[in-house]
Amino acid sequence: MAIGEWPRSYEAQVREGYCLNAIAQRAVRMVAEGVGSAPLTASDPGLAALVRARSSGQVLTETVAAHLLLHGNAYVQLLGDGLGGVGELFALRPERVAVEADANGWPVAYRYRVAERVVRIAAEDEGGRPQIVHLKGFHPLDDHYGLGCLGAAAGAIAIHNAAAKWNKALLDNAARPSGALVHESPDGSVLSSDQFERLREEMEAGFAGAANAGRPMLLEGGLKWQAMSLTPADMDFVGLKAAAAREIALAFGVPPMLLGLPGDNSYANYREANRAVWRQTILPLAGSVLASLEQALRGWDAGAALAVDVDRIAALAEDRERLWAQVSAADFLSDPEKRAMLGVVATTDTASSAGGR
Repeated sequence: MAIGEWPRSYEAQVREGYCLNAIAQRAVRMVAEGVGSAPLTASDPGLAALVRARSSGQVLTETVAAHLLLHGNAYVQLLGDGLGGVGELFALRPERVAVEADANGWPVAYRYRVAERVVRIAAEDEGGRPQIVHLKGFHPLDDHYGLGCLGAAAGAIAIHNAAAKWNKALLDNAARPSGALVHESPDGSVLSSDQFERLREEMEAGFAGAANAGRPMLLEGGLKWQAMSLTPADMDFVGLKAAAAREIALAFGVPPMLLGLPGDNSYANYREANRAVWRQTILPLAGSVLASLEQALRGWDAGAALAVDVDRIAALAEDRERLWAQVSAADFLSDPEKRAMLGVVATTDTASSAGGR
């Protein structure tokens, strides 16, 4: 990678952005784990158990959400149970999947490559039931593949990582900036080739590396040390790193306050920021994932239904309490109407008592 550039391939971006950057990793995990922990409502308890089941150790909805954030595409393979139903849901690694389209451009199969081995998975089985669920983020320039957040954050991640490496190198050098040895001779003579080479070797052997940080320098006559690089205050590395961290958090839809970043006052307190990430990022992503799974599972079970149970999300409890108070104070509404607005299913006893009144 040349200086001033950042990784372009997905694998390199994941290594630099997710594996080596604390801000990006925490932002992705916060959103993905939120999607994975969101309470579900399902048309059948077995369907909820199917979505919640761990397949080869992976949490399905959490893994799918992470793939969508990082890659922009997520592929879920539906494995039959041999009895006409779905027995397992498994998320495939998106960088290994290639879409195979027909003459009209519609996906008909997916090729999954591991090293030299390629497995072709038809989009539908012989009965017309889906075998692969392809979830993708909106990409304005591609018909078959989605666009993730990692590429948009790659520049900010490169800046953040470079600032961390610069600070580490500065600490290794006892917080002293680099400079140059200036040879000042009264008669204007310069160092000979042998003198220059000997001086260079002594500098590398005695003063280079973290082990020699802070070691005093003994200069011969006519040599003077002069600092050349800018100080941290001049370059404002602290502010630059904080701005890059906020940009990374913005790319993944996480309020910087939740990541402990200084200088962000967009929200009055932590609870408001927590509600914002649920309302604006986690719930829309979870809804999209569950809607795609529901549509595919209806090919196997026509009555399949999946949704997030918003009433059981602790972060949104205050919003729910406010709604209940507003509906309860509406005297012009009957009890059945209030229950309907709150999404409460009336039991037989309450319905009959309300009707008799």
